[in-house]
Amino acid sequence: MTALNPAEMDAIATRHPQLLKSSGGKRFRTLLFCAAIGLYLVYSWWFFAIGHVLGNANWSIAGSYLADWVSYEVRSDIAVAPDGAMQIEYPRFSPLGKNPDPDWVRLERKTITRTVEVPAQAGQQAKKNGSSFSFMAPGAAEGGAPAAVEQQLRRETVTEEVISNAVISYDGDTDIQVAANEVRVSHDGDEIVVRINGKDTVELLTALPEWAVQKRPGEKITLSFGATGWAEIDGDEVSIRNRFFGWANFIFDTNSPFFGKPTSEILSLITSGERLDPTRSNLSLAWNNILYNAEWQHLDVWTKLLQTIVMAFVGTLFASVIAFPLCFIAARNITRNLLLNQVTKRFFDFLRSVDMLIWALFFTRAFGPGPLAGMSAIFFTDTGTLGKLYSEALENIDDKQREGVKSVGAAPLAVQRFGVLPQVLPVFASQALYFWESNTRSATIIGAVGAGGIGLKLWEAMRTNSDWENVAYMVMLILIVVFIFDGLSNALRSRLMGQKTH
Repeated sequence: MTALNPAEMDAIATRHPQLLKSSGGKRFRTLLFCAAIGLYLVYSWWFFAIGHVLGNANWSIAGSYLADWVSYEVRSDIAVAPDGAMQIEYPRFSPLGKNPDPDWVRLERKTITRTVEVPAQAGQQAKKNGSSFSFMAPGAAEGGAPAAVEQQLRRETVTEEVISNAVISYDGDTDIQVAANEVRVSHDGDEIVVRINGKDTVELLTALPEWAVQKRPGEKITLSFGATGWAEIDGDEVSIRNRFFGWANFIFDTNSPFFGKPTSEILSLITSGERLDPTRSNLSLAWNNILYNAEWQHLDVWTKLLQTIVMAFVGTLFASVIAFPLCFIAARNITRNLLLNQVTKRFFDFLRSVDMLIWALFFTRAFGPGPLAGMSAIFFTDTGTLGKLYSEALENIDDKQREGVKSVGAAPLAVQRFGVLPQVLPVFASQALYFWESNTRSATIIGAVGAGGIGLKLWEAMRTNSDWENVAYMVMLILIVVFIFDGLSNALRSRLMGQKTH
């Protein structure tokens, strides 16, 4: 390829001056555009105080919430008396069951005789004082003067078995030892020693590491061990919060006869074991225990999820059916009446301009909480949106196909049937399928305001601020349903659009 000489270059410049123009203007516009974006981002950072929000965010709480999604917490409280005797207590609904004895808690017990203060019995007090029966309240002042009724205590010598030493092992790097009014905590290579008096005072005997917090001297100490849990040391109690990965009692709750049994034993009981309940088989009993699990409520969650799916399907179906005839009225190239076009389009605008959540609140007030309110909200919103999309699709059709059908003398209805519908029907179906899949997600949100479905149950679990593993369970179910519906919707849409091209 030979190079152009100066004369040829001048000739080209004369014929096409725009080719040799400097691109400085384009570079300037690009720089101006980038500068405008930068200024906008700086303004947004200042206006929304993003730096202040990030700086004051409590990331530890966010981490705890995230850990709650994938783990569960076992609680135990070690009560410490002034003489050093201890007792350990678990919550009534502990995930460990009715008689917890975890391997991460090691206890040493001994029998001691000690003097304790116990409430005095009314009958014993009366007999001891030699007084007769009286309608006066115990502890009331003589002579008729009113006096505060105080709890009467008496000292009593008792012999009982108490805990003398307790060791709680969180993991290989963390453990707490409680013995003789002294608490030793080891974590991440550091150790603190705390003396407690069995009443209300906490005395720190060593330096406080980063993972321990005491607001004021003598007050309780809070210990944070990260994902493995936390603890509190008070004057008369050590509260243990040990965290474990997984969802506790997901299959059987603590009231089930199958609780705590290994999988092999459960399978043996179901297939060939003696009946645990004389009125039903072990298989039926196990299935019943799973469905009515008190902690996870599987049957109720699945029922609410099915409600959400039905709400999305019925609401979208009705919206498609109503939007279909109305879109022909709204399309200017189909209905040659400006008044009808505008009235129908403004009707669509009214339905879709009010958010689905607002419609859900309105219908919840009208019909009461339940799926009917959710279906009505989806129906109203989608009728407006689908009607607008359908009418715009009609206005963009190729008129040649319609004119061809009309030229053979077909009736107006036949013209729409054979000249218009083949062009737009795949588009209509594709859009309806997309909205069906999208409304499965939307139905979850509107359920939180009382419109039924799993959204309401999800909101109830979040509101307690303690059942985040249940929240994670429901979110996982919603994700699975959305993934399935998204794949199904995409497959059907691809098939419909593919038929259009053949």
